[in-house]
Amino acid sequence: MFNIIRVLVVILGPIVGYFFVDKTYTGILVGLGFGAVIIALELMIDLIRLDVVVFGLIGAVGGFVVSKGLDWYVLRLENPVYYQALTRFSVLINLFLVILGSMIAIRKKGELDLLEKDIIVKGKKNTDIKVVDTSVLIDGRIADVIETGFLSGKFIVPRFVLHELQMVADSSDATKRQRGRRGLDILKRLQDIHGINLKIYDRDYSHIKEVDTKVLELAKELGGKVATTDFNLNKVAALQGISVLNVNDLAAVLKAVVLPGDSLNIYLVKEGKEKSQAVGYLDDGTMIVVDEGRRHIGKRVGVYVNSILQTSAGRMIFARILDSRESEGNGRPPVQLPIEETTPPAV
Repeated sequence: MFNIIRVLVVILGPIVGYFFVDKTYTGILVGLGFGAVIIALELMIDLIRLDVVVFGLIGAVGGFVVSKGLDWYVLRLENPVYYQALTRFSVLINLFLVILGSMIAIRKKGELDLLEKDIIVKGKKNTDIKVVDTSVLIDGRIADVIETGFLSGKFIVPRFVLHELQMVADSSDATKRQRGRRGLDILKRLQDIHGINLKIYDRDYSHIKEVDTKVLELAKELGGKVATTDFNLNKVAALQGISVLNVNDLAAVLKAVVLPGDSLNIYLVKEGKEKSQAVGYLDDGTMIVVDEGRRHIGKRVGVYVNSILQTSAGRMIFARILDSRESEGNGRPPVQLPIEETTPPAV
């Protein structure tokens, strides 16, 4: 369809030029030139996104309105010198303001989120905003926390974070590629959570190269918090007075509290250092050393906690096989499950 229109423009251009401009070769050339200009403009517009065209027109109209306002103001001054200068350079001034308005509208169209009242409260820090880092998307646990309702508010995913995720997902390294794709999957999952206020934010800082520094700069500008699992980013943010929501810290706080005298039900995975010992793990990875448990390796058994050792590497729990007669006085209801074959849990 467009090709037919272009052919018609090329044919009709010289005809119109001949009959309405000059009935010579000059008119034909002028018409042909106008046709070529129209086709060139059409091809250029086809390469430009619609939002750019719309914002460019809006900016141009705004610039034209400003130019007319300037004309009115100069006329109100009743100064012959100003009026003469305005009259002399009227075309240039109008053209300058129209182009300037169009350029400003196009360049700033990506920052419209700054005008949204639900994101920016001028003069007041909006601590309800969470700027999401790349690491927390790859980690993925933030989606579970949000789905349970323990974390709410407005979540900002900067465009540069999304770009970094795409680069990781396109990496030639299989491990990095898998991590990047997981981050993109988690972002899609966040978008699908009902009731969550999540926005892809186009703000960028071209003078800053590091993504982590950009995240901190954006959080500082919006007066929000940073959601991350990056230990170093956590420390740098603390030095700059920026609040951080570290999912690792949350996981550490929510670890199951185990005390001496408690009874547990665990899966014994492997042999311990001592001859009769076996080793199992809690869901958070805490090691449990069970006396007289070697013969139960590969089974889920009830154990009684004797003591807990805190080391620089973490906690170690020492326990023994739970006797069937121990049913009271443990501080918690004892786990009296029969010893049975079962599949090992994920460690």
